[in-house]
Formats: sequence, structure tokens, C-alpha cells
Amino acid sequence: MFIAILTYKKPLEEVDRYLQAHRDYLSEHYAAGDFIASGPQNPRVGGVIMMRVNNRVDVETIISQDPFNINGIADYQIVEFTPTMFCEPRLSDILI
Repeated sequence: MFIAILTYKKPLEEVDRYLQAHRDYLSEHYAAGDFIASGPQNPRVGGVIMMRVNNRVDVETIISQDPFNINGIADYQIVEFTPTMFCEPRLSDILI
């Protein structure tokens, strides 16, 4: 499993110009089953994407498609980890 930590390199007004394209990219990868969770950091200096991907090559391929990457909006720190503990989803989590 991987986590991508995005750090913006451009002002928020430029980030916002590419935000819809970035969200479309996220939606595509949620539909493919690649992404588990994502969202902005607080304060809004970047974002985080949790990925269910088999290897770093696949992660790099996916990241190369992100409009934030293509347009030089963000830097990416990729962290690989092996989950050894997790919680089972509750019905209320699934229905949200």
C-alpha cells in the first residue's frame, strides 16, 4: 500500500485552476480501485492520496497522469507501507 503526500509548489489560485481536472483524475482512479482515500492537508499546503497499488512502478505511472503533476503544481513524496492493523468498515461508513 502507498501514500502520496502532495506539496503545492504554486500559489493556491493556480492550484484551483487545475482542481477540477485533478478531481476528475481522482475519480477515474477511485473507479479503477486504485485509491482508498484522498483529501487536502490542513492547512491547505497540499494533499494526501492513499493508494491500493501493487508496486512503485504502478504508483509512478498513476502519478504521472495527475494534472497537478503534469502542470508542475505539486511535488510528490511516496511512502510505501505494509498495513498490519486495520479496522473493519462499519455499515455507517459504507453508506456515506
